[in-house]
Amino acid sequence: MTTLFRILAVSGSTRAGSTNSAMLATAQAIAPEGAVVEVYDGLRSLPYFDPDDDRDPLPDTVADLRGQLKEADAVLFCTPEYAGALPGSFKNLLDWAVGSDAMGGKPVAWINVSSSITGAAGAHESLRTVLGYLGTRIVEEACVHIPVPREAIGADGLIGDEAIRDRVRAALTALATR
Repeated sequence: MTTLFRILAVSGSTRAGSTNSAMLATAQAIAPEGAVVEVYDGLRSLPYFDPDDDRDPLPDTVADLRGQLKEADAVLFCTPEYAGALPGSFKNLLDWAVGSDAMGGKPVAWINVSSSITGAAGAHESLRTVLGYLGTRIVEEACVHIPVPREAIGADGLIGDEAIRDRVRAALTALATR
């Protein structure tokens, strides 16, 4: 029986038709041999973080998030930038992760799909800061900027451009081998 390397993919966007979510769905569809990408879909259902609620029994959605993070071999993020920083709902997810040991020492990376002039640099620097507090291992070779215009997303919700797909495969491979 082959053991697969499990990558949990987390989109920081709740937007329908999000290029960030399309990137992670594409990563799931083209995962390299030996790896499986599982997309986390509970961002919208997480309660607002309150340290007073960070105790047993945890809300079911928080327990599920922490369980998925803990079970993953690595985590891949893809997030937009709002007002120069992380979207509030995504920061909320990260705040819930801080209160657990689910990500300590875990390899992490991100794919930046922004085609804006700033390249969502503020969001990704904020993400780097928070991941430092979580004690993760950032895999620099897997942290890539791949601008994705909305028109690159097909009717199936995936990115069909082979050059983009090749870059995503390379990032996934780098993450899975660290």
